[in-house]
Amino acid sequence: MQKSKLWTKDFLAVSLTSFFVFVIFYMLTVTLPLFATDELHASKQSLGLIVTIFLVSGIVFRPLAGKWMTTLGQKKVLLIGVFIFLIGSILYMNIHSLSALLLLRVLHGIGFGMSTTATGAIVANVIPEQRKGEGMGYYATFMNLAMVVGPFVGLTLTNTSGHTAVFTVAVVSSVLAVLCSLVLRVPEVQASSTTNEIQPAKGLAAFFEYRSLPISVAGLVVAFSYASVISFVSIYAKEMGFTQASSFFFVVYAVCLLASRPFTGKWFDQYGENSVVYPSILSLAIGIFLLSQATTSWVFLLAGALIGLGFGTITSSFQSIAVKKASPHRRGVATATFFVFFDSGMGLGSFLLGILSTAAGYKGMYVFCSIVALLAIAVYLVLHGRKSQKQRIISQNESLGK
Repeated sequence: MQKSKLWTKDFLAVSLTSFFVFVIFYMLTVTLPLFATDELHASKQSLGLIVTIFLVSGIVFRPLAGKWMTTLGQKKVLLIGVFIFLIGSILYMNIHSLSALLLLRVLHGIGFGMSTTATGAIVANVIPEQRKGEGMGYYATFMNLAMVVGPFVGLTLTNTSGHTAVFTVAVVSSVLAVLCSLVLRVPEVQASSTTNEIQPAKGLAAFFEYRSLPISVAGLVVAFSYASVISFVSIYAKEMGFTQASSFFFVVYAVCLLASRPFTGKWFDQYGENSVVYPSILSLAIGIFLLSQATTSWVFLLAGALIGLGFGTITSSFQSIAVKKASPHRRGVATATFFVFFDSGMGLGSFLLGILSTAAGYKGMYVFCSIVALLAIAVYLVLHGRKSQKQRIISQNESLGK
């Protein structure tokens, strides 16, 4: 049987839109703390707020975006989101105080929340059903590449050309995201008369997909531990004398992720999500622990390799599980639900870990986060892993019976 086509123009367009948005997100996440300390003379305790406020505003608007997609349409919500994101990127050029920066982060977070919720829902409808795990894996690869390109470009420009160059790249990337969104054709999915969900969802159900909640909670725990990496690794590297290696941290991250991508997506579809999720979380935990023990650039970069292999695979797997749980016309809400919890973990982690790093130092913070990552294995097992294994056994028995 011939496989349905995955690499279509629309799949590439939505993936590239996501890529350019996330390039800006990750580039600014690692460079704004440096900008705030160098140019705005911000305190160490306030650095976590730069990420937290951005994510909180995105969290607030994600469920709204999920609901609006069922009424306005997915493409309209995407275009509104990327245009707000573009305006926010332009305004970084004129920031001269921490309060102005935090206010701008609110606006930028709104655009981020709306646009990434929309792309996550759109791609789920563009990918053929029988290639969902593989397709979501490749889509996530674009986000994972952004995790590399953003910090690498941002830190390199900060060290060589200054913060203005970083903000210029943010504007260019935002324009490219808008252009990719404009050429995207979106297959709108409506509830059909054959489904049991003919009536529009009411109350909280209009904003949250309850069937996606268990995997979303597991995602929150993983994101909390990863916040220690994305929010503080640049400051930690500078403190430890790994400034040059810090630019290559996410490059190593990407190489290991891309090397595994052709296999993990197919394993997800063929052998079930548990075969991919458990080793990925373990890889993340070991990588974060290695960060706490790094005394050389070699160990620092090895930690990046394990974190990239683990976290990059987890995000695509968890998002795929979340959308698979929902009906086709509820995928926008399911995507919003997943990212509300995921971003909540990232924002809460950035804020609380900033406080913890002040009291226990970055090494102590990373030890703590490695334990949190291990805890995510138990959370996943209880909330989803056991059910997934039982369902797989039942499906295998039914196949043998045929």
